[in-house]
Amino acid sequence: MPKGGRCPICKKPMVDAVAPFCSTHCKNVDLNRWLSGLYVIPGESVPVEEEGEDFSEDI
Repeated sequence: MPKGGRCPICKKPMVDAVAPFCSTHCKNVDLNRWLSGLYVIPGESVPVEEEGEDFSEDI
């Protein structure tokens, strides 16, 4: 990791132990944003598997 970076959440100086964040708190804030869908990577929509469907033979 580059030295002197800034935390993407609060802009405080980055700490190597939790890079690129400044603290475990900011690391967890970022993780929560990914898990709650606030961050997304653009791309094609993927159909949601219906309950009970088995796609294992498609592989």
